[in-house]
Formats: sequence, C-alpha cells, structure tokens
Amino acid sequence: TFTAWCNSHLRKAGTLIESIEEEFRNGLKLMLLLEVISGETLPRPDRGKMRFHKIANVNKALDFIASKGVKLVSIGAEEIVDGNLKMTLGMIWTIILRFAIQDISVEEMTAKEGLLLWCQRKTAPYKNVNVQNFHTSFKDGLAFCALIHRHRPDLLDYSQLSKDDPLHNLNLAFDIAEKHLDIPRMLDPDDLVNTPKADERAIMTYVSCYYHAFQGAQQAEMAANRICKVLKVNQENERLMEEYERLTSDLLEWIRRTIPWLQARQQDNTLADLQKKLEEYRSYRRNHKPPRVEQKARLETNFNTLQTKLRLSNRPAYLPSEGKSVTDIANAWKNLEGCEKSFEEWLLSEMMRLERLEHLAKKFKHKAEIHEAWTAGKEEMLQSQDFRNCKLNELKALKKKHEAFESDLAAHQDRVEQIAAIAQELNALDYYDSATINSRCQAICDQWDRLGTLTTTRRNHLEETEKLLEKIDQLHLEFAKRAAPFNNWLDGACEDLVDMFIVHTIEEIQGLIDAHNQFKATLGEADKEYQAIMSLVQEVQHIAQQYKIPGGLDNPYTTLTAQVISGKWGEVKKLVPQRDGTLQNELGKQQ
Repeated sequence: TFTAWCNSHLRKAGTLIESIEEEFRNGLKLMLLLEVISGETLPRPDRGKMRFHKIANVNKALDFIASKGVKLVSIGAEEIVDGNLKMTLGMIWTIILRFAIQDISVEEMTAKEGLLLWCQRKTAPYKNVNVQNFHTSFKDGLAFCALIHRHRPDLLDYSQLSKDDPLHNLNLAFDIAEKHLDIPRMLDPDDLVNTPKADERAIMTYVSCYYHAFQGAQQAEMAANRICKVLKVNQENERLMEEYERLTSDLLEWIRRTIPWLQARQQDNTLADLQKKLEEYRSYRRNHKPPRVEQKARLETNFNTLQTKLRLSNRPAYLPSEGKSVTDIANAWKNLEGCEKSFEEWLLSEMMRLERLEHLAKKFKHKAEIHEAWTAGKEEMLQSQDFRNCKLNELKALKKKHEAFESDLAAHQDRVEQIAAIAQELNALDYYDSATINSRCQAICDQWDRLGTLTTTRRNHLEETEKLLEKIDQLHLEFAKRAAPFNNWLDGACEDLVDMFIVHTIEEIQGLIDAHNQFKATLGEADKEYQAIMSLVQEVQHIAQQYKIPGGLDNPYTTLTAQVISGKWGEVKKLVPQRDGTLQNELGKQQ
C-alpha cells in the first residue's frame, strides 16, 4: 500500500520504486518524494555513493519532515540507510499522516477523525453502507463504491451492487479508481475480505487518496466555476457593451429620422390636413415615443450597471464609441424634445390660424352668397328700357322705385366692403385657396362697379324721359287751356256768322254790318291764337316723333284735337265772306 502511495506521487517526477526499504536508502528518492508532495524545494542532495552521503541525504529529508512540525520518534537516518523495513514504513506512515491526512478538515475535525467524518457524510445516503472505522466498514467494498458514485455517478451503477459480493465490489471500485481517478491499487481485495481486521493505516492511506482526488476535483471545479463566473461576468459586460452600442445606434438613428419630420413646416395646409398631422403627432406621442423612452432608460441603466460591474472587478471604465456617450444621447434627446415643443407650438398656432381662416372663408362665402343673391337680376333690371313706354305718372313711379333701389344699393356698399376686407385678411393669412377667394371677390367688385354705373345711367335716362314727358304734358295742358276757349269762340263765331237776321231799316242793317266789321277786326288776333295753338300741337308731334314716345300725342286734359280746331277755324274763315255778301245784299235791299 505504502509503495503504491509513494509511486502515485513519484511518477509525477518521472520515477517509481519497487522496493520501499531499498530505494529510499540513499535518500535521493525520499527527498524527491518530499519535494513532490510538499511542492517545496529541499537542500541540494549529496551525489556520492558512500554511506555518509546517504545518511546526509536521509537526514536532509528527516530535517524537512521535522520542519513541518512532525516528531520522528525512534526513526534515525542510519535505520533508513540500513534498510530497516519497520522504520522505513513508520517514516512513510508519518509522511502520509502529515501530508495526506493531517490537512483534512471537516467541521473542525482534522486528520483521522476528519477523514472518517468525510466518509460518513458522503456515504450516508447509500444503502448497506455504515462507515464507523477504517477496517471492517470497508471490507465489503460498498463504501468505496459509494464514495465513487457520490462524486462520479457516471462511473458505476450503485443500485446493481450487492453486499454479498465483496470481491466484485472491491475490484470494481479499485479498477474504476485506477482507470478514471488516477488512484493506483494500494489494497488487495482478497486480503480485505479474508482478514478479520484489515490494516487501518493502509485503508486510511487509500481513502485519503479518494479524498484528495475528489477534493482536488472539487477545488478544480470551484476554480473552473470561478473562471466561468469571471468569463460570464466578462461576457455579460461584453453583452452590455454591445447592447449599449446597439441601443445607442438605434436610438440616435431614430432621433435623426424623427427630427426632420418634427421640423417640417408646410404652409399651404388645410384644416383637415392639419388635423391629420395632429393625429399623427398624437400617435407618435402615444405609440412611438414611449418605447424609445423605455429604450433610453434601459440604455442608461445598462451603462450604469456596466460601469459599476467594471469598477467592482477593478476593470477600467467603459468608454463608448465616438458620438455614443451618455452625454451625446442626452443632447440628442434634448434636441428632440426641443423640436417636439416647437412643433407643438407651431401646430397650435397653425391650428388657430387655419381655424380663423376657415371661419373667415365661411364668412366670406356666406356674405358673398347673400350679396350675389341680392344682385341677381339687378343688371338686367337696370338695363331695362321699360321707362320708354311709360306715361308720366308711371315714369314718376319708376323714378321713385329707382330712388329706393339707389338707397338699397348704398346700404349694400358696406357689405361689399366687408367682403373685400375679409378677402384681404385671407390673403394676409396665406389662405390656401386665395385664388378662388380673390377671383370671386374681384367678380363681386366688378359687378358692383357695373351696378353703380348702370344705376347712374338709368337715373339719367329716367330724368331725361321725365323732362320730356313733363314737357309734353305741359304742352298738352297749355293746348287744353287755350283750345277750349278758342273752340268756344269758334263755335260762337260760326253761330253768329250763320245767324238769320230780319231788318226793316237801313240803320238796322248798317248796325249789323258795323258789328260784322268789328268781328273781322278781331280775326287777326284770332289767327294768332290759332297759330299758337297749332304750334303747341306741332311741338308735341315733333318731340313724340323725335324721341319715339308712344302715346305722346294723346292729350289727357281734353278731347279737342288739332283737326277739330283747324276744321272750325277753316269754317269761320269761309263763313266770314259769305256773311259779308249776305249783309251787303241786305243793305242793298234796304237801300
């Protein structure tokens, strides 16, 4: 057992021993063994082959053992050099205790007690295993198999083992330990089974190899875990760095694409277009920006977490790529929020402007429609020649009606000015459909100017026609006033000129002749009156024909006509010489 134990260490130095009492006699392999198991360098050995050289080398080994706090009782260099097997085995056992067993510590128990407690703890869950000592408790081999299975369950199937087959159990454990755990066979299965009480030191030595193999594996696993943990931390740090870079690039790119949209200022918007843009902005604030706010928060959290981890692991602080620092992100975000604020202010002012424009446009349309409805047919009315067929009283009625229209027109002047003012304000506020507004306003203003011109023209025509009709009316009235007495005079003259007379004396007839002469003396004045009356009729006829006044010859003041007066005047002029002849005949008769 001790030889196998020594070889398990010496092979690390590239050598082995076959006889433990012979090959340690010169002290060289003993010193080499101590260097391997301690990891320290012993004093340079003597290379001579004489006895005192060997004793010196063994003493150097024993001094080293003593320096580790081990008391070597009754073990001297001479016994070792002389090949005393008992002393040599005692020395090896001392070395095993010091370097393989003494350092075992389980719950404040050390050495043998610690190793026993370790075995008990590891094998506790296993059936048919009850480790109470280092001789009988290991005879059936199940304790060895349980230790192997506890740490390497992949190497054997414990459930298939039987307490009744100790040789199989021991051989299986020793084979697996040698093949997979690099623990050489140190015990003989037959000796363990057939010896009533196995060698406790041999079993302790062999079990200590299990302890160191598994504890070493555990320590290696712990070291590997620590390395993995460090690697995991590094990988996590790398992941955080990559995620920070990715999130930063994505966020900055999103900000870069969003700012131009927020800076766009389209002036020829309709209210519907602006409402749509407002909805898009609300959607941006509700749906698009919140994930970016979370992304920015996660990005800052990742950055702070990464810097904390790097500081705790004594690693240099992380420096982001150029243009991707937290300050750069904060500046870009601040710029974004500034653009949002200005965009909101622009939206509100533009909304108020367009609402004002929409209100003005509706007001313009309403007033324009009212005005156009009022002016409908007015031009045709003003261009009408209806006054040409009117009599004086009808013309005066038309003139009154026209004066009322002129008053109404003057009242509508204010509405036209309001329409023009609204159109001017719409132009000043950059109304999107200013062309239509201007065209309609221009049409209204042009029509208004035409209405004014036509109104003046119609008024002038009415006044001129009124003067003509009044002139004709005055002539008719004058005719009526002068024709009536003249007609009566003509009737009387005709009666007098045809009146029968009876005379008996020359004096009587002479009196009639004198009276007739007096009558003839008045004919000159009568002729003047007749000419004056006829001139009135002629003037009426001239005016009526010149200005084509229908019904202008009809005299409303009298039924007498120029033909009647002219006929009677002709009759008087014809009767006067007849009367002259009659009177002269009668005078001759009387004479």
